[in-house]
Amino acid sequence: MSVKLLSFDIDGTILCSHSGSSVFGDVWQKLSDRPILCYNTGRMLDNMQRLIREKKIPRPSYIISGVGTTIFDVENDTVLQIFNEILESGWNVNNVEEIMHQLDFPLEKQPEYLQSEYKSSWFFENASPEHIHKIRSTLDETGLNFHLIYSNQLHLDIVPKWANKGNALFWLMRHLGISADETLVSGDTGNDNAMFLIDGIKGVIVANAQPELYKATKQLPIYHAEQECGAGVLEGLVHFGVIEEAVLSEALPEKVEEEIPQPLALIEKEAYEDLDPEQLHFIHTAYEKAVVAIKKNITPMGFSACSLEDNSVYGTDENYRSVWARDGAISIIGTLPLKDYPIILEAQINTFETILGHLATNGQPPSNVRIDSKRPDYSGVGGICSIDSALWFIIAFYEFIKSTHDLDFLRKHLPQLQKMMDWLSALDSNNDALLEIPEAGDWMDLLGYHYNILYDEVLWYQSNICFGRMLGWLGEENDAGGYLRWSQVIKKEILLNFWPSTKQGMYQNVNFAEQQYSLGDTHYLIAQVAPFDFSWRCDVYGNILAYLFNILDTEKAKRAFQFMWGVGINDPFPVSNLYPPIHVGDRDWQPHYIVNQLNLPYQYHNGGIWPFIGAQWVRFINKLGFSKLAFQELYKVAELNKLGISNEWEFNEWVHGKTGRPMGKAYQAWSASEFILACHELNIV
Repeated sequence: MSVKLLSFDIDGTILCSHSGSSVFGDVWQKLSDRPILCYNTGRMLDNMQRLIREKKIPRPSYIISGVGTTIFDVENDTVLQIFNEILESGWNVNNVEEIMHQLDFPLEKQPEYLQSEYKSSWFFENASPEHIHKIRSTLDETGLNFHLIYSNQLHLDIVPKWANKGNALFWLMRHLGISADETLVSGDTGNDNAMFLIDGIKGVIVANAQPELYKATKQLPIYHAEQECGAGVLEGLVHFGVIEEAVLSEALPEKVEEEIPQPLALIEKEAYEDLDPEQLHFIHTAYEKAVVAIKKNITPMGFSACSLEDNSVYGTDENYRSVWARDGAISIIGTLPLKDYPIILEAQINTFETILGHLATNGQPPSNVRIDSKRPDYSGVGGICSIDSALWFIIAFYEFIKSTHDLDFLRKHLPQLQKMMDWLSALDSNNDALLEIPEAGDWMDLLGYHYNILYDEVLWYQSNICFGRMLGWLGEENDAGGYLRWSQVIKKEILLNFWPSTKQGMYQNVNFAEQQYSLGDTHYLIAQVAPFDFSWRCDVYGNILAYLFNILDTEKAKRAFQFMWGVGINDPFPVSNLYPPIHVGDRDWQPHYIVNQLNLPYQYHNGGIWPFIGAQWVRFINKLGFSKLAFQELYKVAELNKLGISNEWEFNEWVHGKTGRPMGKAYQAWSASEFILACHELNIV
């Protein structure tokens, strides 16, 4: 076993703070070969001993208590006094308390049972960095050897200079003759920072971790669990090979199906009624028409964006006669359920081969490859490259391999996929986990968003998940772990930067937008954040994907859904891509939005209705648990796809956001493929 010592925080890590429960103990007791277990906590020793006596947590070998002020040997029932002797040099708890009482700050001393001769603990709600700096400098002037720890935007602990969770753990490691790479730590708040900062140590940060811990450790090679508290700790133990996944599955209780949610008050009762036989027949007809529409997009080079036979092109429209990396990838994902159609499988493979056959030396995929000339195009409007083409391509490749189990195909193209991921990684130029997107550098290629764009960051998160899992399938576990770890860093950055809240503490103000959007609250992930700008608009597509890819939890997703439903983004059909549309005179308006009469309000990317996003909206609602409502919305998407400029069932590219009339290309591949996917996900076919 490569891990010999475990050092775990208690509250919010082993124990869930809101329930006091833990799944960790059940699994721990079933292990035959266990590392040395040490609890490293802010709780005092007597409190920890009570928890152990009550069997709320397993019995450990050591307890580091009082934020690193005491080390207790459980087996020998003794405090390691030799450690405490180190702490006493230059320390006087009475002097600390005298100084703290003199400060003109809203400080409140914590209860006596949380105090000790080596710890002075206080409550200080929402202390600013300036407050903390003032306290530290005042204590410095006295010559005391101290260490100040502020966590949870509430708890302020002042301890001897060498007393923190990291120093105490490091001393114990040396005492036991165990190295950093043989030690695994886990925690959730700022007072756990010091454990993770020990050079070479293995670490697990649970999903419910506070931003202060995340900010201090996000560049470290530690594992960010997708689950909270004890379940997240166990996930990390599986990742580091301490326990096998089979042991975890046997020990954990079976997942209880969630109760079907009640209708939300703002939704009409009729929306929760079952579809009648005629409506169900209509959806089945729409599904059959969708298969016909997708077949119209099959070419020898893969999926076209829209039917070549049914659309006349002129001027810039020539690029519709192409195999697109983005459109093709989305079409592949949507058509994966069509396993009975060999021509569909062939089109999927040809789409991959066409794009990868024109990969640039630096790993950039072409935005599209022209079907008539076989010429690759690496840019779009204004010569700007398409970033989301590579993002969708990675995701589609993963979904394809997951569906077909064709590891030979993956092995063949892995070097090219790696180059593509390297190219994408280079777009994170400041190494903050988020990509810097050029203006109009994604599917909304005429809209003026730039820098950190919600939609692209969501895809970046999922791309790291997908690429990591593909590496894992080929046995590249170490590299796979790196991508999966980084995906969780990306996820936390998205939630910190794109879900503004006045209750969210800012721990490292680095840009204008962070400071400004802390002035208000929202009910969805905002569309864009840049160093000197931000957009409060709701990127509907980005929010839908954020829940489908598990970035948003159900609580936040329901809040986003209530907002989007309340403002009517699904009227007259599902759904408008942006709310509210940008009008002339708005700060977001740009003169070029009038080019080709496309991005006027309620048109194209500026609040137009997109059937392929409408189908994902259906999946979003279904995942929330509103299954009957999802069927009702699927019926509306079927009605939308029936519309046409020249004929019925055109599966048009987009329709006007106010009039509901089709204005795009006929037989759009992703309009058909996403409808197919939604039907399969709702088990309607």
